[in-house]
Amino acid sequence: MRFVYLLAVYLAAPIISAVFLWRGLSDRSYWHNFAERFGFGVRLAPHGVWIHAVSVGEVQACAPLVSALQQRHPSLPLTVTTLTPTGAARARALFGNAAQVRYVPYDLPGAVRRFFARVQPRLAVMVETELWPNLYRECGRRRVPLVLASARLSARSVGRYRRLGALFRDTLSQATVVAAQGTGDAERFRELGADPARTHVTGNLKFDFELPPQTVERGARLREQYAPERALWVAGSTHGGGEEQALLEAQRRVRAVHRAALLVMAPRHPQRFPEVAQALTQAGVSFVRRSQGAASAAQQCEVLLLDSLGELLDFYAAADLAFVGGSLVPVGGHNLLEPAALGVPILTGPNNSNSEEIARLLIARGAAEVIHDAPELAERVSALLADAETRARIGAQGRATVDSNRGALGKLLGLIEPLLNERQT
Repeated sequence: MRFVYLLAVYLAAPIISAVFLWRGLSDRSYWHNFAERFGFGVRLAPHGVWIHAVSVGEVQACAPLVSALQQRHPSLPLTVTTLTPTGAARARALFGNAAQVRYVPYDLPGAVRRFFARVQPRLAVMVETELWPNLYRECGRRRVPLVLASARLSARSVGRYRRLGALFRDTLSQATVVAAQGTGDAERFRELGADPARTHVTGNLKFDFELPPQTVERGARLREQYAPERALWVAGSTHGGGEEQALLEAQRRVRAVHRAALLVMAPRHPQRFPEVAQALTQAGVSFVRRSQGAASAAQQCEVLLLDSLGELLDFYAAADLAFVGGSLVPVGGHNLLEPAALGVPILTGPNNSNSEEIARLLIARGAAEVIHDAPELAERVSALLADAETRARIGAQGRATVDSNRGALGKLLGLIEPLLNERQT
């Protein structure tokens, strides 16, 4: 089975590289530091902690860990790897000089060895669901303790990994510690071969994030700029495939009730900004791009296209309510905790497999509602925009849910610190 896996990754690497290079024609960030994907790049300060966070959501999730390690071990080198340009950009914006940011190598034996030779970590931390046989094998070969942090594993994924037999049992046997999000996740990791004695339930690291300073104040300024006297709702991390069309249809229906309502639409992937702008034009929607239009112009339009990075959280803070995307289409949903922490009522589609437990918890607590199509979305948006008291109650439930579930960071650090101390002696 290992031979089959190696053959697959050797065949896949050129295809993935070609896709990234093709995307670079419209988004040059795909070309930056491309050699790092094959394990090349500058040598970093050795004997630090390497944290892998595949994309934006996982980068955001690991921010509390990076901050805590920096405070506790100010001289400890920190390296954060990611797979996507948006993840790398978010990591650089969040961590500044606190951590070196680079791309994780493809899971090719040579690329992995080159990466380890340049980073030389004394501890590796994988955030959420990253299971890479050659990376894990190299950790074992070099005796680098490996921690799966805030680890999650869906029931559907278990079936897929089981079909690969001993390959992933061997992969998970390399893990020194599995810090699972929930009891179900922990049990599924044990089923796949993780050491039961080293598999713990620590909770979801995402609950331990802190809102950036001045977020609420920036949100208030944005509200004053774009919608001082009208309703404003935000659709964050949206996707094509019918989701954005449903949002536009919902906005058309909402404006039949709330004539001046403004929809702020934030596509998930920056390379889609021009595509979404063209779709809005073709649909005859009056809109302004955040990167180009003056706030005065946006006060007269139906949609503000948020085509800038790092501002979604501020617009959530400005909103009366939020729809979180990737959930009306089979993507798996995105971060529900950011609007919840801001006390903003949340609407989401039924597809939330990326954060099932978070979605289930927020829905059970009355902090989020599930909608299934454009008419239902329009009905709930219209009703909530007309009812400030209900919005305040739902928002308070969201904030309380986030606050009551913090603590995963402390448990995770309790598992990491002994490993760091062992490597120092």
